[in-house]
Amino acid sequence: MEDKILGLHHITAIAGEAKRNFDFYTRVLGLRLVKKTVNFDDPYTYHFYYGDKVGTPGSILTFFPWEGIQKGRRGTQQVTEIGYSVPENSLDFWLKRFEANNIKYNKVSEKFGEQYLGFTDPDGLQFELVVPKTADKRQPWETTEVSAENATRGFHNITITTNKLQPTADVLTKLFGYRLLEEHVNRYRFITDNVQDAAIVDVVEAPGEVIGQVAGGSVHHVAFRVENDEVLLRFREKILNYGLGITEKIDRNYFYSLYFREPGGVLFEIATDNPGFAVDESVEELGTGLKLPAQYEAYREDISSKLAKLD
Repeated sequence: MEDKILGLHHITAIAGEAKRNFDFYTRVLGLRLVKKTVNFDDPYTYHFYYGDKVGTPGSILTFFPWEGIQKGRRGTQQVTEIGYSVPENSLDFWLKRFEANNIKYNKVSEKFGEQYLGFTDPDGLQFELVVPKTADKRQPWETTEVSAENATRGFHNITITTNKLQPTADVLTKLFGYRLLEEHVNRYRFITDNVQDAAIVDVVEAPGEVIGQVAGGSVHHVAFRVENDEVLLRFREKILNYGLGITEKIDRNYFYSLYFREPGGVLFEIATDNPGFAVDESVEELGTGLKLPAQYEAYREDISSKLAKLD
């Protein structure tokens, strides 16, 4: 079987106040809290996973909310925008919703023949709601305030901003199997044909722009999807042979991971579909309990007492 990158798996970002983050993504944006756990390296900090009903790869946005963290600086060597797919004729709903909730947004614009609405979350993380050329058939998570006719379907694209296009483009095309779809001025759109959705990476080349600072309101890393850990390890060999440093396989409880920094400076992860988010709670109960990595279970009472209350 051919080893394939199956588009985006998840995106991990940094936030400030945990409750503010939780309220925005579950109520205003209408995502499901799929998993409530803690940072593997800092167990007194939450790790939130938001997504669709089951946490399908390509729908998962995760956060480390660090109270009081300084605000990041937007620039190169970063993922600078996250694009969500939304249905046709839903942008008016979102404009009104952002207005009602005092969310900063821009007027509806167009690129590569697709309408999009740009907005920022409470920490300044930048997003776009995109109406794709081909309707997104993924099943959305619905809430009492965000119905299926308007709800996000999962990721449409990410945007990487870099000082030099070619090294990043080479990783996407030579290692990950993407191809250049189209370009406009200094924006280059790459796509994989291995999946229908969450398949696009835009790269913006900005030679003179300063390097960004990853902190509050910034993307920490972007994860690309593979089927299982056997494929994962074959990609590890491929990346080592390409001349890039990469971690050993890491067990993240809900997927297995490898991390490496692409030549343009962005931290890339490759993550597996297996075992998924229902390994420690049922689909119906996803996100309701605090799930701890095994090494922290003995400290549950202390950790729980120090984490921010969400209700």
